[in-house]
Amino acid sequence: MEYGTSWVGATAKQISRAVRRGDAPATQVVADHLEQISISDPSLHAFRVVRGGEALSEAEKVDDQEDLAGLPLAGVPVAVKENTAVAGLPTWSGSAAVRSAAVAEEDHEVVRRLRGAGAVVVGVTRMPEMGLWATTDDESGATRNPWNLDHTPGGSSGGSAAAVAAGLVPIAQGNDGLGSIRIPAACCGLVGLKPGRGVVPCRLGVNDWFGLAENGVLTTTVADSVLGFSVLAGRPPAKLVEPSKLRIGVSTRSPVVGIKPDEANLSAVTTASKLLVQAGHDTVATEPRYPNALGIGVLATWFASAAIEADSLDDLSALQPRTRRHIQLGRVARRSGLVRQAQRDGWRERSINFFSDKSVDLLLMPALAAAPPPATSYSDTSWRDNMSVNMRYAPYAAPWNVAGLPAIVFPVGLRPDGLPLAVQLVGPPDSELLLLAVAGQFEVLNPWQRHAFV
Repeated sequence: MEYGTSWVGATAKQISRAVRRGDAPATQVVADHLEQISISDPSLHAFRVVRGGEALSEAEKVDDQEDLAGLPLAGVPVAVKENTAVAGLPTWSGSAAVRSAAVAEEDHEVVRRLRGAGAVVVGVTRMPEMGLWATTDDESGATRNPWNLDHTPGGSSGGSAAAVAAGLVPIAQGNDGLGSIRIPAACCGLVGLKPGRGVVPCRLGVNDWFGLAENGVLTTTVADSVLGFSVLAGRPPAKLVEPSKLRIGVSTRSPVVGIKPDEANLSAVTTASKLLVQAGHDTVATEPRYPNALGIGVLATWFASAAIEADSLDDLSALQPRTRRHIQLGRVARRSGLVRQAQRDGWRERSINFFSDKSVDLLLMPALAAAPPPATSYSDTSWRDNMSVNMRYAPYAAPWNVAGLPAIVFPVGLRPDGLPLAVQLVGPPDSELLLLAVAGQFEVLNPWQRHAFV
């Protein structure tokens, strides 16, 4: 790509390389993306706030630096999820109950690292209230999937996923407490890595959802995911190494009793299995055993996380009815002793041992069980309806938050209706780069369409 053409659609690596070499000014790159946001976001509702003038000023500061060699994201426009502090803005967390929150005086650590790498924050993206749901909407409307505006981009990092899939930014920050990076990645045909516990600073809310939450990025390529992960982890940009022959377990069993993947998601696992063999790996059918107590513990922790966050609010009446119900159940779960660190520790140990006991290096499974649901006002519907929608289409992510293990979602094709299809790979601790390397093999063998331009 040469300067003089729009930089919309370029990868983060392409942009940063061009800016570092002086082939394109950061101001032009950012201006191109701000223009695209103004064109596309009215139909997507991906952004809560766009930092037009501020972003251009920050881009000018990048251009003014004499030495850009040490900036792996030089001039790259990025978006930040609205529950992550950006200096000069309130941290809304998707809720009208905190719209009057104080302006953040400093960036969250992951935002600081992005900016320190030369990235320019063009805006903050929408999420469901308190990050509780796998769909993204509020009283102002629903965020929509660029591949089909009638469907959700997922949640809770739905705005970030929609922005990347539409080419409004090449990379966006998100966080994942029970699947909130991986579910939107699957819905929008993106690469979404949830790092393992403690690899990237989290520091969200009161207690990081009892340690279940992790920060990460959404991208259109594995190379950009590697770059974003390296920056957030405070590491030099990693270079992937071609993995040696792996033994990869394949599972389609849903962690939620009674939920089964549809034919399209089963076919995605079949396709992925064949590609793994083509890449030189061995696959073996193996099913993790999800104990009933795990499901109860996940629900209790989900509810209790909402209750703890709500303790800092003076007036709960501004919260959505579904959220208030979640909080009520969370208070019951805490009083009843259903939120247990020992149980979470036990599942983590069991999950780590699974890889050695079954002699597998990674575990492959569906990313979703069904198509992304319609984009509608779930915030106006009952708590029960929200629970049903969330659990029926996205049951595969949560166990790996409880285990604190790294997991990645990436595209493998399209559904018959034209929406993206994806699979999930899970690995033992410290396997982030291995997961990315295997995803990179998929990208070479089965290239995916990177954007759904609106």
